[in-house]
Amino acid sequence: MSLRDRLSEDLKQAMKARDQLRMDVIRMIKAAVLNKEVEVKKDLDDAEMSRIMTTMIKQRKESVEQYEKGNRSELAAKERQEISIIESYLPKALTQEELAEVVSNVIRDTGAASLKDMGAVMKAVMSRLGGQPVDGKQVSDLVRAKLQ
Repeated sequence: MSLRDRLSEDLKQAMKARDQLRMDVIRMIKAAVLNKEVEVKKDLDDAEMSRIMTTMIKQRKESVEQYEKGNRSELAAKERQEISIIESYLPKALTQEELAEVVSNVIRDTGAASLKDMGAVMKAVMSRLGGQPVDGKQVSDLVRAKLQ
């Protein structure tokens, strides 16, 4: 079952269960995907949809920080619930060790030797990870550490 089909089915289930938060989150995901499809003028595959959802999670994490700074714990809690719903549609995240192994393989395959090669390594790592939910900063830190 494709991610698009799963979202549609889950939306129907949420409507039947009258789960307002889940309905709202699924509709937000579908709207973000539709906006991106209109922008690029083609249907998105599951990997591209995963990247959109990863961006949505990142936005919500930033919102949680801001709400906590402003002592708005109820809004922060709602954002956390949204994060958990969105994460349920993403593939399982890589562990730190698996990520380090991918970075090491890419460095070996590209023949990178110094920090000057960091851009090429980052591009290769991110393309190899495909639709995996990864933090770009975490990957960047790993690449920098291995190239020094």
